[in-house]
Order: sequence, then structure tokens, then C-alpha cells
Amino acid sequence: MFEGLPGAEILERGIGDLARGVESEASLLVSIGSPRLRRIGISLPRTIEGPEHRLYELLSRSDPDSAHSRYNALVRLLVSFERAAECVAP
Repeated sequence: MFEGLPGAEILERGIGDLARGVESEASLLVSIGSPRLRRIGISLPRTIEGPEHRLYELLSRSDPDSAHSRYNALVRLLVSFERAAECVAP
């Protein structure tokens, strides 16, 4: 249903990671967007507490100099997905 929407791949990966209990960039991003994603009608497993700070910390560990811009890019991708999904959701 959401195939072809911006960011669909990372959201699908994040939902899978959440289902497996894996904390990843993708699962933290889905956790950030979980309230809106659920309102759209997307079924989600249990999400991660405090995802905003945890995502930033995760990004900082791999490359502190680019963490801020990568964080913002991921959040923009999430918002793009949410907006597009709202247009196609039943």
C-alpha cells in the first residue's frame, strides 16, 4: 500500500527491526513517527522510549561531525513519508 512513497524502505526496515527488538536508525525513526504513523493506520510493534535522543546518540557514535545533518535528513524523510501516506491511506 505504501510502496513507492518516499522513505517506505527505511520505514519497512524499521518496523521489522522493532518486531525483532533491534535498536537501529530505522527502528528509532519509526518510533519517533509512531503517533502519526498509527493515526494513518499503520500497525506497529512496541516502539522505543526516548527515540529522538537515542537516534542522535547513535548517529553521533558513527560520525559526530555529521550527526546533526543526518538526523535532520532522516526526520525530513519521515515527514515526507507521513504526508504522502496520509494522501493514499484509506
